[in-house]
Amino acid sequence: MTFRIGMLIFPDITQLDMTGPHEVFTKMPDTEVMTLWKTLDPVTAGGGMRILPDVTFETCPALDLICVPGGAGMNPLLNDEETLNFIRKQAETAQYVTSVCTGSLVLGAAGLLKGKRATCHWLSRDMLKEFGAIPDASRVVIDGKFISGGGVTSGIDFGLTVAAEILGEDKAKAIQLGIEYAPDPPFNAGVPETAGQDIEQATRDAARARQEERLALVQQAAAKL
Repeated sequence: MTFRIGMLIFPDITQLDMTGPHEVFTKMPDTEVMTLWKTLDPVTAGGGMRILPDVTFETCPALDLICVPGGAGMNPLLNDEETLNFIRKQAETAQYVTSVCTGSLVLGAAGLLKGKRATCHWLSRDMLKEFGAIPDASRVVIDGKFISGGGVTSGIDFGLTVAAEILGEDKAKAIQLGIEYAPDPPFNAGVPETAGQDIEQATRDAARARQEERLALVQQAAAKL
């Protein structure tokens, strides 16, 4: 039978959170990968890329795996009952409930991560505690049927981890080879621990307004649970 994967998209999504694992998932045999949103209108990602939803919340079939990516646009989703109810409904029957980057905060707002280990983008990881989740700094975290990836580029690692869970390690390795995923970044600055204090602080300063807004919305959402 076809394995159905649904990837939530929304305005101001970080497209790589979605397109990284999407590339992996489309290489899995007998798998249907669909993008989903409230309407079929194009969604404009952060940076301007436009993405078309395949199905709406109303027309989406039962999913074997639901994935919630992150990005600045997930802030409004934290208290968006239409979106949260859709995620809760799909999570009831899905084999896997997953996220990339700050998408895990949306799963938390849906009340799905209490007592669960989960990861998130490093800037927002501690906010998971507001939902009773256990923050984990690992790049990919598996806790039962819940699988979360860290920030942005970890979506590819996340996708390959999911592929290994479903297909076995050898087939996941074949997908990795097929997309030539062999990271060799020019700088060792991908996490705060290696980026250095000045770069870390500049990154925090640039994101301050968004993070303050996010924390307030997280606390508002957590109070409803």
